[in-house]
Amino acid sequence: MVKVLIVDDDEVIAQSTAEYFNMFDVPAAYVTGYEAAEEFLESHVISLLLLDINLGDKSGFDLCKKIREKYDMPILFISARSSDDDVLIALNIGGDDYIKKPYTLNILLAKVKAILSRYEKAKETAEQRMTENGGVAKGKRPDGTVELVPGLFLDCNGYKLKRGNEQFTLKAMEYKLLMYLLENAGRVVTKDELLKNVWDDEFVGEGTLAVHIRHLREKTEEDPGEPKLIKTIWGVGYMIEGADEELS
Repeated sequence: MVKVLIVDDDEVIAQSTAEYFNMFDVPAAYVTGYEAAEEFLESHVISLLLLDINLGDKSGFDLCKKIREKYDMPILFISARSSDDDVLIALNIGGDDYIKKPYTLNILLAKVKAILSRYEKAKETAEQRMTENGGVAKGKRPDGTVELVPGLFLDCNGYKLKRGNEQFTLKAMEYKLLMYLLENAGRVVTKDELLKNVWDDEFVGEGTLAVHIRHLREKTEEDPGEPKLIKTIWGVGYMIEGADEELS
């Protein structure tokens, strides 16, 4: 099982980083190109991605945006490019951190281990909660669902969303994020609060949060561009209005 994938067109750096991680029991693999990274992700489940910006004639920025359409693991950019513009682009398109080359392997490993530990702990917490009987909504309908907005129902037993004949399964972190917003409905929840409490103080950035919000909206909204459930409070965070009385 591979936990970390390194995508870097410099094979010497990619190979040495992967070998160092493997020496310290963090299973890692590397690829040196855009298409190779896509193929690897299609056949493996990984927990964290280390991604270079320069990938031959292609861009790590483009790869990051494409990965974010399907996957929600932390993405750490590693690059010799050090301009503020590059850092801002990386973080705004879904990157969680930006590490400048040359990097020290032991420091990089420590950072990766910390992120993996917190991320996996948060996932376990969410998955455990999904199997517990507590914390379900009051006033459940006979079929075990709660109506979040007209026509949209949360299945408190199977932890799925239902709209008409459509059904959407929530991933562990999506469920934890949705439940946190529901439990704090009626007030604005800041981005920092969500990152701290939903990810259990995980060292991730706003890119990961934005991806999870987008994925939730794709499942909860008829028109994700005009959300009725999860409202954006620009510059602050997110809010669900008036559902706090429904949850215990």
